Amino acid sequence: MSIVKEGPPITPAGMAKLRARYDHLLGTERPAIVEIVSWAAGNGDRSENGDYLYGRKRMREIDRELAHLARRMKACRVVDPASQQDRTRAWFGATVTIADEDDNHRTVTLVGDDEQDASSGQIGWSAPMARALRGAALGDLRKVRLPGGEKEWEVIAITYPEQR
Repeated sequence: MSIVKEGPPITPAGMAKLRARYDHLLGTERPAIVEIVSWAAGNGDRSENGDYLYGRKRMREIDRELAHLARRMKACRVVDPASQQDRTRAWFGATVTIADEDDNHRTVTLVGDDEQDASSGQIGWSAPMARALRGAALGDLRKVRLPGGEKEWEVIAITYPEQR
């Protein structure tokens, strides 16, 4: 019996970006700030020392982000879209081309919430558009409630990354 880790899905590339950010903060940025703070602390009065005060503030920000990234990496479940068995429907990692009633085409990729970027067409798994597209097949019509009102989209293409 295999144990499936539950949690929000993330692509391998998304997890790699989280890991890279974590490693950069921990291995590069934080040590540089620690060095500045320790140098500034040795200069005397800390209450009026801008380098010391800013450095401590920046170190707290880095520590908060490190804790957040650690929680996200622990909670997320890595799902490789290339290993999707049912490629006839839109599931996690699918790149879906949709058209509205005015024949305006839009291509979106369903990714984890931690890696969403609407400007590049990557929408988070729990976004309204992604929820509407889950399980859709070619030719399906899906209604999405958007801030500007309800809109209907037809699924015209579904693709997945190739298996390595």
